Amino acid sequence: MEENKKLAIVEDTVKYCLFLIPDEPRDPEKHKEILQKYIERIMIQFAPVLVPYIWQNQSFNLKYKPGKRDVPAHMFGVTKFGDNIEDEWFIVYVVKQITKEFPELVARIEDNDGEFLLIEAADFLPKWLDPDNSTNRVFFHHGELCIIPAPRKPGAASWLPTTPPTIPQALNIISTHSEKILASESIRAAVNRRIRGYPEKIQASLHQAHCFLPAGIVAVLKQRPRLVAAGVQAFYLRDPVDLRACRLFKIFLPETRIMTSVTFTKCLYAQLVQQRFVPDRRSGYKLPPPSHPQYRAHELGMKLAHGFEILCSKCSPHFSDSKKSLMTNSPLWAGFLESLKKNDYFKGLIEGSAQYQERLEMAKNYFQFSVNQPESSLAMSPGEEILTLLQTIPFDIEELKKEEANLPPEDDDQWLDLSPHQLDQLLQEAAGKKEPEPISKGEKENYDLTQVSESMRAFISKVSTHKGAELPREPSEAPITFDADSFLNYFDKILGPRPHESDSDDLDEDDFECLESDDDLDLETQEPGEEASVKGTLDDLQSYMAQMDQELAHTSIGKSFTTQKQMEALSQTTNNNSDEEDSGAGESIMTPVDVDLNLVSNILESYSSQAGLAGPASNLLQSMGVQLPDNTDHRPTSKPTKD
Repeated sequence: MEENKKLAIVEDTVKYCLFLIPDEPRDPEKHKEILQKYIERIMIQFAPVLVPYIWQNQSFNLKYKPGKRDVPAHMFGVTKFGDNIEDEWFIVYVVKQITKEFPELVARIEDNDGEFLLIEAADFLPKWLDPDNSTNRVFFHHGELCIIPAPRKPGAASWLPTTPPTIPQALNIISTHSEKILASESIRAAVNRRIRGYPEKIQASLHQAHCFLPAGIVAVLKQRPRLVAAGVQAFYLRDPVDLRACRLFKIFLPETRIMTSVTFTKCLYAQLVQQRFVPDRRSGYKLPPPSHPQYRAHELGMKLAHGFEILCSKCSPHFSDSKKSLMTNSPLWAGFLESLKKNDYFKGLIEGSAQYQERLEMAKNYFQFSVNQPESSLAMSPGEEILTLLQTIPFDIEELKKEEANLPPEDDDQWLDLSPHQLDQLLQEAAGKKEPEPISKGEKENYDLTQVSESMRAFISKVSTHKGAELPREPSEAPITFDADSFLNYFDKILGPRPHESDSDDLDEDDFECLESDDDLDLETQEPGEEASVKGTLDDLQSYMAQMDQELAHTSIGKSFTTQKQMEALSQTTNNNSDEEDSGAGESIMTPVDVDLNLVSNILESYSSQAGLAGPASNLLQSMGVQLPDNTDHRPTSKPTKD
């Protein structure tokens, strides 16, 4: 048996397709040539934002995909983004911009969850749109999100198919009715909110930290900053077999360590920092005491060195030399380099300077792996790339040590330790909601608790299925109407006509004011015999419920509810003794429970027990737009009084 087999993990992946419209019949070879030209143009035009980007796992890429069945030939890409969800949304930004720059292109994008753009805008989707009928409906065109609608009635719109469209049908609809399929403003705003700030946002996602690293890794990262991701992932996903290579380091010796500055993404930095790890004593990697001012730099460097050693240990010592050559002799290279200069990729650096050469090497690497697109058999693994660089780039340890005195300052990593308030603020921003204004002292004293009961009424009256429950509408939206007669007639149809008197729950129209009406009821009269039978069943049921009420009234469950009669008694300043209260117990058995008061009491008790942290009461109320003031009274929670 093989030792320590790794479990197969389904990695988070985003897939994207670019189609050319109109989708006219073309010679397959001619069509392939056209699409490959588009790939070259796209990768060159977007190189300024793609070259410096540090990907968590795989980079943005495009390749030609031949037609198959109902799917015409197109440009296709797939990226495993792992734990960094920002990679996925950056790709959404890039794909959206591609369709803006190339109006003749239409793009589709989805991930493991399917139509994740619809998931992001779930609060604003039309009722008819669900996962079962969303296939081939969501596209980017002219830089805008489009959703192909379904006809409200068969034949209402001849250009709309009654079933989810095929790709050719969708492309035809987009090319002929583009103005009619634009997604609503609220849906587009929800998606645009997630990609707002790119490409400037890229810089904000980076984190610079000092690391005490072997000189070989320092030299490699100067040439290929993106390889830091492979090193972090190798360490983060290590197993006992991987660590065998780190008992005695063969490539990145600890004696060659120097202090340097490394650029991580915040996701990679967090992964490296949060894992506790003690190196093997035989490795030679020793850490200073935690109180040492450079302890963090030594720890980060030790972890990253283990990752790079693991990567190189997985390479064959005799991997093909044909993989080592950079293909800058391609006829595309001159145009690619010119495009970078036009887009200020070199930031005004003097040609030939050290920083200019570093950025040039990054560009060459991007060109080799993204524009020229070598075959998979020639693609190098990160370990092979590292070994190739170590063999081809000269570096002087003493020269690298001189740079220690001029390292840029580290970035503050306080963002790793968010307070509950900061976390709530981030979640509010991610959901596209403004942080609620703090409640003033005067508002706290005059806080209206009816907001709580009214919001809960609205929530309970909403539609709820196995797919979830709908939240109440915002106060600014139109109120929900309720037709009491239709609602009661509906129950008449099922249970028979109601008796004239009922003392079971004392319900009135107000208890149902938020329920939706049913306008399509087909009321039918019942036979006299059936009516009598149903009436008898109802009487028996009411009698049974009354007996249950009497039994429960004397239990702790019954006494835990506040009734309307008890509230009336509390409002009177009387001095009844305990015997009189007992004698009135039987009389209050059938007194209706004050639903609102009990509801508010229990929610306040739950909110108080959260002690300022997140919990069910605050989460439910906040989702309905109700913000309770902070609990400044630390006495035991008591039942509130009703005005």
